[in-house]
Amino acid sequence: MAQKNHPFHLVAPSPWPFVGSIGGLVSAIGLILLMHDEGIYVLLAGLAIVLATMGGWWWDVIQESKKKKDYTLPVQTGLKLGMGLFITSEVMFFGAFFGAFFYTSLFPAGGVWPPKGIHPLNPFDYPYFNTLILLLSGTTITWAHHALLTSHAKDLLKGLGLTIFLGICFTCIQAYEYSHASFGFKEGIYSSTFYMTTGFHGIHVLVGTLFLCVCWLRAYGGEFTPTRHIGFEAAAWYWHFVDVVWLFLFVSLYWWGAGFDTPSGSH
Repeated sequence: MAQKNHPFHLVAPSPWPFVGSIGGLVSAIGLILLMHDEGIYVLLAGLAIVLATMGGWWWDVIQESKKKKDYTLPVQTGLKLGMGLFITSEVMFFGAFFGAFFYTSLFPAGGVWPPKGIHPLNPFDYPYFNTLILLLSGTTITWAHHALLTSHAKDLLKGLGLTIFLGICFTCIQAYEYSHASFGFKEGIYSSTFYMTTGFHGIHVLVGTLFLCVCWLRAYGGEFTPTRHIGFEAAAWYWHFVDVVWLFLFVSLYWWGAGFDTPSGSH
C-alpha cells in the first residue's frame, strides 16, 4: 500500500450507498402501493433495508472515527462543513413545503381558506404541548454538550437520555394527534400540505432520535472526549435544526393557519 502523504481521509469502498438507494426505491414504491390500498408489506421491506443501511453505515463510520490517524484536523473540519451543508439543504427542503402552504393559503381556489369542511387543529392543544417538549429537548441536548466539554460523563448520559425520551414523547403525541384529526391526507391541498410538512418533520424527529441513541451508546462506551466528538456535535446540530423547523411549523401551519378558520370560512 502506498504511503499517504496528505492529511485527508480516503474512504474505503462501501456497499451502503447502493444498498441505501435500493432501500429508498423500495420504500417509495411501497408508499405508492400503500396510498393505493395495495398493502404495507413492500413499504416495510423498504424501511427494513433503510434501517439496515443506517446501522451498517453508522458502524463503519464509528470504526473509522477510532483511527486517529485518519480523522486529522482537516478531515474533522470537512465533516463539520459537510454536516452544515446537509442541514442547509434540509432548510431548502422544508422551504418548498412552507412555500406551498403559504401560496395555497394566500391565494386559495375559490377565495376560501381553509377549504370548506376542513377544521384546523387547535394550536394550543397537542401542538403547543409538543412545542414545549421540543424546546425542553433543546435545553437537555445543550446540557449534554456542556457536560461533554467539561468531562462530566454521567451528566452527558443523563442529558442525552432525557433528549431521547422527549423525542419519543413528541413522536407518540404527534401520532395520537394524527389519529384524532378531523381531516385525512387525501382531502385536498390543505390536508396534503399539512401532513407532508408535519409528517416529514416527524420523520426527521425519528431519525434524530436514532442519531441520539447511537450517541448515547458511544458516550456510554467512553468514545467521546472534550476534543473529539464530531458525531455528537453533528447530532446536536441536527436536533437543534429539528427544533427550529418545528417552531416555524407551529407558528405558520398550526397558529397562523388556524387563524383563517373564521365563522364565515374566509379571510
